Amino acid sequence: MDTVTISPKFQVVIPRGIRKSLGLVPGQKVQALVYEDRIELIPLRPIRKMRGFLRGIDTTVPRERDRV
Repeated sequence: MDTVTISPKFQVVIPRGIRKSLGLVPGQKVQALVYEDRIELIPLRPIRKMRGFLRGIDTTVPRERDRV
């Protein structure tokens, strides 16, 4: 688990291992959310890079016999 320090300007540095595993690059935008008692940073990805990311997902929905 990595620990970061908040600077006097309220800035933090994302540790190298996390940056590499998420493929973050300088200048990339992230969305900051407050969730319960923590801050979550969610990388924003261009819509073109999202194409096909759900390929292979199971879309079957179990239904009751009278609803087929």
